[in-house]
Amino acid sequence: MPRFALVLTLLLALGACSSTPPTPVPAPTSSSTQPPDEQVHISIGDSYATGFGPNGTGESFAQIVARQSGLKLINLACNGATSADLASKPACGPDAGGKTQLDAAVDALRTKKAGLVTLVIGGNDLAPCALSQQPLECATRTVADIQTNVAGTLTELREAAPDVKIVGLTYPDVFLGAWVNPSFPNGKNLAKLSVTMFQDFNTRIAAQYARFGAKFADVTSSTGGYGALTELTQDPKYGQVPASVAKVCALTYFCDRTDVHPTPAGHQAIAEAVTAASR
Repeated sequence: MPRFALVLTLLLALGACSSTPPTPVPAPTSSSTQPPDEQVHISIGDSYATGFGPNGTGESFAQIVARQSGLKLINLACNGATSADLASKPACGPDAGGKTQLDAAVDALRTKKAGLVTLVIGGNDLAPCALSQQPLECATRTVADIQTNVAGTLTELREAAPDVKIVGLTYPDVFLGAWVNPSFPNGKNLAKLSVTMFQDFNTRIAAQYARFGAKFADVTSSTGGYGALTELTQDPKYGQVPASVAKVCALTYFCDRTDVHPTPAGHQAIAEAVTAASR
């Protein structure tokens, strides 16, 4: 398979998130009764932030971070959201108020005491390029659009709260799991290519966050990405495999279910990466 076709396979799979909003989980106290001095964690983004997975919606990294930080979570994220959706489609969750994710986040920043904002976005943007007649041009243009949309989002967040702590994050390199996933005949080649692809994508997106004084949690690195595929370990299910493959198999559902979402252990690992980046 040509190199770019493999890249598009990665992007298409990463974009395979449900577009159905998560079922709201009633909060112990509503926004209207929130004590004025209570700090909040504002979460925007896609299904990684909602906690969506093959078994339904569970505890996400955002919930873990908020709980461990002693913050009230305002989770505005939506399953299947793209970077453009942040400013154009209604937010999800009980605090959405009919506004877009960006508008609701800005409103929360202006009316509440925010301790943290997290943003995970970009995986769903690139999926349509797999069907484009000019896939290379589509992907190049789309990555530039993601950078523009992230910059626009950060501009408004910073205008609303110049000093708020913002952490942007990326994704685990789930495609390392293609090494052992029988659904991918060329899985080892796909896994090797994914290392370079994630390094490039993350570098470009991280630069946008840095421009606005935001932190970047390189979840790819903290969940085993970038490791040498020659470093082997004994996995209880898959036998002798690269250590980075074994790690991503434990932290996501991709190896055995071809699902890009994190396991509970994966969300815990992402939460730890976000916490470390926010220090």
